[in-house]
Amino acid sequence: MDFYLICILGLVLSFVLVYFLMIPYIDILKQHNINQEVSEYALDEYKAKAKTPIMGGLLFVLVPILVFLLINANALKETSLLIVVLSYFLFCLVGFLDDILIIVRKDNNGLSPRIKLIMEFVFISLLLIIFKDSLTYSVNIPFINGGLTFKWYIFIPLVVLMFLGEANAVNFTDGMDGLCAGVSVIGLLGFVILLFVQKQYNLVIFVLCVIGGLLAYLKYNHFPAKIFMGDSGSLALGALFSSIALVSNNEIILLFIGGVFLIEMFCVCLQLSFVKLFKKRIFSYTPIHYAFVLKGHKETKVVHGFYLATLILTIIGVILGLI
Repeated sequence: MDFYLICILGLVLSFVLVYFLMIPYIDILKQHNINQEVSEYALDEYKAKAKTPIMGGLLFVLVPILVFLLINANALKETSLLIVVLSYFLFCLVGFLDDILIIVRKDNNGLSPRIKLIMEFVFISLLLIIFKDSLTYSVNIPFINGGLTFKWYIFIPLVVLMFLGEANAVNFTDGMDGLCAGVSVIGLLGFVILLFVQKQYNLVIFVLCVIGGLLAYLKYNHFPAKIFMGDSGSLALGALFSSIALVSNNEIILLFIGGVFLIEMFCVCLQLSFVKLFKKRIFSYTPIHYAFVLKGHKETKVVHGFYLATLILTIIGVILGLI
């Protein structure tokens, strides 16, 4: 089948399936009280969002994977593609366990941060060990021909850190209706361009399948959200961004394409550090998107502003990646 036709088929089929499955899925979640539990520290405006169904991420993870297997299963022979798909699925599994505990305990505390990090560390470490002979141990650096090549004992720890950081950075960004999904779509489109230029066509198809699922999910997650992705979706998306950067040697470019995620995490870390050391806050609230709401900006305007920032950073990242 023609490559462009497969791309369109994957995008459309994922979109249609997630779009129409989401309605009965939301009903099932409501029937079983699988709802968001809002933290006691949440802004008052967001406590009203309690009881909104969560785990919407399961659909935009599982459906695109199944669609891809249906239209292009033989492509999984490619190691790079296998790394991306497995990373996406395994980090979704970590998020799913976290979401389940939140539901069972009826509070906003799922897996402890330590257990969550350990699980993520184990999964990505196992993948890197299994596929160690297929890794290039190199990173493309803009303006440096050939980039840089590292020893395995330096490269692998850096990659593990990238996965853990990006997964949890995306998780921090998932806090407003449509924010995380919309930012992810824009960033993934940037990677589609870079992957296409690299002729990693099967990866292009898979990422487009994911984008199709995300766009359908976004229809139900935009303000006012009818469902949230939960950690099932946010951790998976973080692993997806990291794994794409890894197999395309674009780890540096991820700093731009995933820039909004990293800014969110940096602000949280900075805030926590200052509170512990100096008993003072730098920002009125973190994750930083909430600080804009406290200053009087409407949630939708904040989300759209983050979209614009992501678009600008993604364009910069793509340009640098093409140099």
